[in-house]
Amino acid sequence: MRLFVAIDIPAEIKDALRYFVDRLRPTAKISWSPVDNLHITTKFIGEWPELRLDEIKGALTALPAKGAIDIKVKGLGWFPNVRRPRVLWAGVQGGEPLRALAQATEQAVGQLGVPADERDYSPHLTLARIREAIPLERLHQTIESFPAGCGFDFGSFSATQFFLYISAGGKYTQLAGFPLEQ
Repeated sequence: MRLFVAIDIPAEIKDALRYFVDRLRPTAKISWSPVDNLHITTKFIGEWPELRLDEIKGALTALPAKGAIDIKVKGLGWFPNVRRPRVLWAGVQGGEPLRALAQATEQAVGQLGVPADERDYSPHLTLARIREAIPLERLHQTIESFPAGCGFDFGSFSATQFFLYISAGGKYTQLAGFPLEQ
């Protein structure tokens, strides 16, 4: 089983992202993420034996509920950089509460043997992957054509729960939900 832990994105933010991606999609033949699959990953677990699924659920259930997390989906960027892009992303701003959830999740599943992430937690939504060097001038021009003050603000929400997901065949399925509030 291929597992990860994530926060869901509300429909109205997905609609804003879908509108944006639909405007960009014709400008570059790159691997666009299905908007309905977008989520805020707090921990990628990877392959995990089904016989040990209850251990993961138990570890996540034991995380203390510290309250809802205010999240803003805003900004746009490239990993590793705009000159040699591999990923086009939308920014996720959740401050210390989101980082704390990611860290607590990392520690909880780490005690079960899930390897720790080597990189610092950097919440984002992967809008597209660039697998090979191709011309991106039209994509850049389209992005630059958006109003200067828009800030690529896709909306805000208050997350009240997070989920354990399984990834299979390009589809993500919730296995369990965990409240962030008492």
